Amino acid sequence: MTITRQDPDAVRVLQGLEDGRSSVRLRAAMAVGTTPDPGFVDKLIERCAIEPEFLVRDMLTWALTRHPVSVTLPELLREVRSERAQARSQALHTLSKIGDRQAWPAITRTLLSDADEEVARSAWRAAVVLVPDGEESALATVLATQLGRGGRETQLSLSRALVSLGEVIVPALHAATTAPEQHMRAHALATQRLLRDPDTGFDFAIEEAKRIVALGGSGKEGR
Repeated sequence: MTITRQDPDAVRVLQGLEDGRSSVRLRAAMAVGTTPDPGFVDKLIERCAIEPEFLVRDMLTWALTRHPVSVTLPELLREVRSERAQARSQALHTLSKIGDRQAWPAITRTLLSDADEEVARSAWRAAVVLVPDGEESALATVLATQLGRGGRETQLSLSRALVSLGEVIVPALHAATTAPEQHMRAHALATQRLLRDPDTGFDFAIEEAKRIVALGGSGKEGR
């Protein structure tokens, strides 16, 4: 579809995506996803990079997933290299929702350790969805370098990403339990606990791990 002045419906939707009211932008994004058309993909991706409201961004992502991968994937792969952090984060989030492993080469170590925590968290989630069979162990090794980073939400995101990879993470976690940084050791121990017992709450696991590290333990005592 070519959007022109003679296409009033398209013009109305475009105006809706840029409206000052988040409710209008939400409805416009829903309309695009309900009746997908490749002519709107560029605008959806452009809007993802600047949209301030989480619910609207999520609807923009949903709308993008409703379009052909052949159209969205090249645009999203360009976007993960954007200088704008939100553009990178939202593109990675959308790639994780699309789930096409053709995107895997774009999940670089640089993105997995991005200075912006939202970008890094989106990269972790995308990576565990897109990782090819047989490369999970290598991914776990890279993800383990981020243990101990950030606050509760960031650490929880990383633990969930690692645990979703399964038993392949054990060697990487074991290595991290001997790291010189206490916060890294504690996060590794907490993630080990979550792998062994998924019903353990993260807050309990991390506090228990901090006590073990503070007392000079390795987490292996009493096994």
